[in-house]
Amino acid sequence: MTSETNPMRFGSGQAVRRVEDENLLAGAGRYTDDVTLPGQTFLCFVRSPYPHARLVSVDTAAAVAMPGVLRVLTGADLAEAGVKPMPGAAGFKRADGADCATPPRHALARDRVRFVGEPVAAVIAETAREARDAAEAVVADYEELPMVVDLAGATAEGAPLVCDTATGNVAAEMRHGSSDATAAAFARASHVIALDIVNQRVVALTIEPRSVLADFDPASERVTLRMSTQMPSGVRDSVCDAIGLPKDKLRVVVGDVGGGFGMKTGAYPEDIVVVFAARAVRRPVKWVADRSEEFVSSAHGRDVEAKAELALDAQGRILALRIKTLANVGAYATGTGVAIQLLIGPWVQTSVYDIQTIDFHFKAVLTNTAPTGAYRGAGRPEAIYTIERLMDEAARQTGIDRIELRRRNFIQPSQMPYTNPMKQTYDTGQFESVMDQALALADWQGFEARAAESKRRGKMRGLGIATFLEWTGGNVFEERVTVSVQADGIIEVFSAVNAMGQGIATSLAQLAVDTFGVPIEKVRIVLGDTDRGDGFGSAGSRSLFTGGSAVRVGAERTIDKAKQLAAAEFEVAAEDVRYAAGAFTVAGTDLELDLFALAGKQPEREIFVDSTSAVSGPTWPNGCHITEVEIDPPTGDASVVAYASVNDVGRVVNPLIVRGQLEGGAVQGIGQALCERVVYDTETGQPLTGSLMDYAAPRADIIASMFRMEMDESTPCLNNPLGVKGVGELGTIGATPAVVNAVADALARNHLADRAPHLDMPLSSARLWQLMQAAN
Repeated sequence: MTSETNPMRFGSGQAVRRVEDENLLAGAGRYTDDVTLPGQTFLCFVRSPYPHARLVSVDTAAAVAMPGVLRVLTGADLAEAGVKPMPGAAGFKRADGADCATPPRHALARDRVRFVGEPVAAVIAETAREARDAAEAVVADYEELPMVVDLAGATAEGAPLVCDTATGNVAAEMRHGSSDATAAAFARASHVIALDIVNQRVVALTIEPRSVLADFDPASERVTLRMSTQMPSGVRDSVCDAIGLPKDKLRVVVGDVGGGFGMKTGAYPEDIVVVFAARAVRRPVKWVADRSEEFVSSAHGRDVEAKAELALDAQGRILALRIKTLANVGAYATGTGVAIQLLIGPWVQTSVYDIQTIDFHFKAVLTNTAPTGAYRGAGRPEAIYTIERLMDEAARQTGIDRIELRRRNFIQPSQMPYTNPMKQTYDTGQFESVMDQALALADWQGFEARAAESKRRGKMRGLGIATFLEWTGGNVFEERVTVSVQADGIIEVFSAVNAMGQGIATSLAQLAVDTFGVPIEKVRIVLGDTDRGDGFGSAGSRSLFTGGSAVRVGAERTIDKAKQLAAAEFEVAAEDVRYAAGAFTVAGTDLELDLFALAGKQPEREIFVDSTSAVSGPTWPNGCHITEVEIDPPTGDASVVAYASVNDVGRVVNPLIVRGQLEGGAVQGIGQALCERVVYDTETGQPLTGSLMDYAAPRADIIASMFRMEMDESTPCLNNPLGVKGVGELGTIGATPAVVNAVADALARNHLADRAPHLDMPLSSARLWQLMQAAN
């Protein structure tokens, strides 16, 4: 049966194969580096080799004289042209009420450099090789300054300051809850659980590095910026603000994107420089980062140390939660980097548990490292890891079964809508039901037999669980779409949400099929062009529930408009017109008019609707992830041998895509648990994990074949017309604590329970071997 005879086979709820894949699999994808323009030039950055130094001078004379070089730019050149520094973390405060303290971040460093990899000059040349050769001829004179790269060093008394106004290197801090009420709860508690918890620094590691191509049009004095980004409108606005360009002088176009994971949200200094360079040489300028550049200069994720305490009564009910964290936000406190750790993570810190008494004290700390920003989950993985480690440790110390402990503390469906102590309101949730389904899926009761079998093979087997929720939406709930029904038989839908490999074009097309009832081949989704429309873009797992809801509303408005036009053609009242499967009819008559034929009768030969709509709030997807690991005692190697999860993501538009998102996210979460870590040398400030030779990324074999991701659609979201919830980050959030809890369980079962509280990620074989040797 073809889509022509049954279009709804390709509507929502169906496992439609991605419409994006045919071109990608055939090698016909169009990434930024695939585009070559007439007269194109190439840019190469000169980067600081020092973590902290005074920039005495930048001598470009030798570089300028080299073959093919068109221009060499320095921070002084940009300053002379009036290029402004990038904004810091506006709205956040220090303890004394002063604004967030951060150094000015220039597109090219001036006066001081503050991390290895910070750009200090840019060479534009006819070829990429000529640009690289000339970059090596730029002579920058540095005067080294004292530096700090870790939280202990940055917060030590007398530590060198990254920013002169950031006393103690604290850029900003926030407190939430009541310290007095929490202290009182702890005073009457029967059990107090305390853990020091570290979420190590990681890189996003997209397959496609950051790629930028700025094309200058001398006739219009306009720049078209092709790039790999999740947020075209945001990049345009930031670049224009920095350079002083009217927004209509910069168009941002996005083709295929080889992964974003949050790292490609917002503008980077390099984006500003490439646009400036194109205007300076009046020709197209391309820059594509190499892998080593990405390791040292793209936004890193996580890097948080927490002192966490949980107070429980004699029955195991949680009385209060107290957490103090230090977040390493790098050399520059960005709005994203600070908000993630001081505000967004705390929004979900109490998770699925009925906890109303909290005392949170969070600090953003400056160091001489690359700035941190969004990375898949953005604050929520750190928060959920903390509470789930506490819950399992509470079960061990109180002797209460960890499943029973969770049952006693779950928020109940009867409490919905539920407002947590951070004033965030969950619209729906059946957390115990989701956990029960996951326990059955994972065969929780059969674990002991599997553990015994592992023991016979000389392995230590552990069982881990994480029950959790997350917040999605970026708190930007409005979205715009345009819908054009064209006479040639195509419905073109433009949306400002953006593709980055997650299959959003397919999901949006399915939603259009739902409303129009036409074959999916007749729907064309257009994304990534600021000339076509503005929007927040794709971040915070908002693409479907805001962008998809906007497509639904826009499509319905288009049908309503088309009914009016059809009524005029039929010479009947609009309320007598019916629409189904691409055609209009009139009740009680044989009158019929094809949708596309109606479009052909219009003066513009199209039916066009520009629609802006909004959802009413964020979504709160949740899940229960259960893992089993085996540890090989002679080597310390830990392997994930089973993984099962049930995920409440509301209504599912495409189960194939949703499973892919859950599985891909889980692999990234497992990667953090077992192998990934950015390391800076504390003595020299040099990054020691600056390439894939040094940084251990997860491979396909990190997960066993027994990888089951199921969805529970019984609790649709109430905040959007589709009933969907965000899914893109859920797997990452659940995987990390589930895996670490499984390792802790394996150690406890083998009489190493006293070592479990001291598990620090990544749980590499070397770390686990050393831990077990010390315990023995």
